[in-house]
Amino acid sequence: MTPESKFDEGDFRNHYFRGERKLEVYNQIQEIVTDLNISIEDMAETALRYILSHPAVSTVIPGMRTIKNVEKNCKVGDGKGLSQESVKKLQDYRWIRNFYQA
Repeated sequence: MTPESKFDEGDFRNHYFRGERKLEVYNQIQEIVTDLNISIEDMAETALRYILSHPAVSTVIPGMRTIKNVEKNCKVGDGKGLSQESVKKLQDYRWIRNFYQA
């Protein structure tokens, strides 16, 4: 996702990422990559591992468009979550949103 990302007409993301939201998301991703000392390519795995780091979560249902995505996503289910330090850092990036407000 970059500030220049375009979505087809009728795609829900046009509303979800309206205004300056694409730029905000892009900037936040850059901060996370720097803060966790990871590559942009590691973001999907990091997001899945973050979710799986919570003791109440045992599985996730990620999107997968290619066989490579499926293979990478399956490897994340190895029981190795993120370190507590990384989990704590990521909590600071939480995006509080209310889908029920206009």
